[in-house]
Amino acid sequence: MTEFTHITDDRARMVDVSSKNEVNREAVASGVIILRPETLKAIADGTTIKGNVLATARVAATLAVKDTSRMIPMCHNIPVHGIDIEFEQDERSITARVKVISSGKTGVEMEALVGASTALLTIWDMVKSAEKDENGQYPVTRISDIIVEEKRKGHQP
Repeated sequence: MTEFTHITDDRARMVDVSSKNEVNREAVASGVIILRPETLKAIADGTTIKGNVLATARVAATLAVKDTSRMIPMCHNIPVHGIDIEFEQDERSITARVKVISSGKTGVEMEALVGASTALLTIWDMVKSAEKDENGQYPVTRISDIIVEEKRKGHQP
């Protein structure tokens, strides 16, 4: 029988990490949003109706990383020492890549995943009016491929 660490019957709990050593930790997560070519051009040219899309997405991702433990129930509240958010744009999509650095007793991949997801959701929110077709649908817009690209645990701080 499988022994669950977080949920048993009707009881939920955070795993106790107090006996673990603090070590430097780093994680990188990314995801992709597919948009119409004209929307991508407006983002690149800085001519979207709501303003600077990527700057707004960067701020939203930063806030999301810092609040991950409030959104994901069994996630530990950890010290975040650094966040780096990059965007790569091509003719059909934008990739958001979020790197989170910490030193603590548990990893930071959830923080990186929440940051990347929030960056992509914010992009969608900033350009959704331009993405709608005549029926009010989003035939092109998709968020996908949200993954942990890297996870490192290093020496003690």
